[in-house]
Amino acid sequence: MTAYANLSAHFGRAAALGNAVGILQWDSDVMMPAGAAGTRAESLALLRVMHHGMITDARIGDWLADADADDGLGPWERANLREIRRLWTGETALPADLVEASSKAISACEMRWRQARAESDFAGLLPYLAEVLTIQREIGRAKGEKLGLSPYDALLNDYEPGGRSAKIDALFDDLAAFLPGFTQEVLAVQARRLQTPDPQGPFAIEAQRALGLKMMAALGYDFARGRLDVSTHPFCGGADNDVRITTRYDEGDFAKALMGVLHETGHALYEQGRPQAYLNQPVGQARGMSLHESQSLLVEMQACRSAEFIAFAAPLMRETFGGSGAAWETQALWRRYTKVEPGFIRVDADEVTYPAHVILRYRLEKALIADAMPLSELPAAWNAGMKELLGVTVPNDRLGCLQDVHWPSGGWGYFPTYTLGAMTAAQIFDAACKAQPDILPGIGRGDFAPLLAWLRANIHSQGCLLETDDLLTQATGRPLDAGVFKAHLRARYTLQG
Repeated sequence: MTAYANLSAHFGRAAALGNAVGILQWDSDVMMPAGAAGTRAESLALLRVMHHGMITDARIGDWLADADADDGLGPWERANLREIRRLWTGETALPADLVEASSKAISACEMRWRQARAESDFAGLLPYLAEVLTIQREIGRAKGEKLGLSPYDALLNDYEPGGRSAKIDALFDDLAAFLPGFTQEVLAVQARRLQTPDPQGPFAIEAQRALGLKMMAALGYDFARGRLDVSTHPFCGGADNDVRITTRYDEGDFAKALMGVLHETGHALYEQGRPQAYLNQPVGQARGMSLHESQSLLVEMQACRSAEFIAFAAPLMRETFGGSGAAWETQALWRRYTKVEPGFIRVDADEVTYPAHVILRYRLEKALIADAMPLSELPAAWNAGMKELLGVTVPNDRLGCLQDVHWPSGGWGYFPTYTLGAMTAAQIFDAACKAQPDILPGIGRGDFAPLLAWLRANIHSQGCLLETDDLLTQATGRPLDAGVFKAHLRARYTLQG
């Protein structure tokens, strides 16, 4: 076998092992009995150590050197070598015992988080989260030393290859300066409108589920390669060709679950559209989390809060829930889905205030990784930041720093990709609609095929063939431009309706 063939076979086996981890983790988050937590933690820790061992195999360095000299490789194979080297370089910075300790700490912390969130008990979570944070700092330092990065940038690099906090700081500082004044402008526009009541529940969970499944089908989700379930925190997970999503239901507000379903379906469409020929290779993976979040936010925010989508969805909503009257009129529902109202919960936030939630978490996790703030002060710092950025007073930790699973699950360095994704989503959707004029009219008919076809061709099928900036430039004609996002917000929230 050639060196490249050895690498391809080796990373194909690593992908199979990663798929097993993905399904076990999904089960842990969705349906595993609580009493199995300890056993499952041991199983996941072992599999993750085995996976780490495969990625750090001593033969990989020699195979890479030999494959680099192979003149017969095409662009996809060359890109695969680049991605393999990136993974290998990062993982070889970590000893196996640190990987095992991280997995066990995360499993314990995730389980304790569920109870702590329900009871608004940060003190009960604190020792578990402190252990995860300590290990994440160690991982950041180890990878940072090898890559020449700060510990935080080394963690960020795992989710956003090539991403750097200096660039994010500038983007987020600009948004943090823009959003408060713009939010007040939007609230003033809303106050001048004719006010209509929100649809009143209760909304049966089975009816909500049925509507969600109908929307998933309309978007193009392949149910032969996935499923919809319930979890404490909505997510998209599973394995290659087994892409599962979750949501959570509120009988008093069907919009929360529906928008959760639409958001996670955006992630799932990306996963289901990755190049099959390279599905088990690093080059066939999604191109970083800002692009992944762009796909979920493109579906949820750009497409499914558009006037065209609501025109299609409103009759289905009325039929599903037996709604009638002013609150169920199409224009009233559109205003409901584009209502701006500062609140406590990130996943329920509107498009205008959402970035403030992310900017807060980004600033806090940077400070915590740098050991510039004691973890015990997180609730107070969180509450102060929510007051400063959103003008709300957080009543308890369940609605505050305990609401997200990311930090308990080891996702340090992930949060900025949400708002980078929102900006990317605006730019991609703008380019798609200009390239394919039938996208918005199609959405108005419940036909998402023109949009999905464009995304498949220009984003999903590209995998990691290109670096993020190059992929975005190829798809939209320019690198990330925050001005497109701001223009979108102004057009939707101050000029429409």
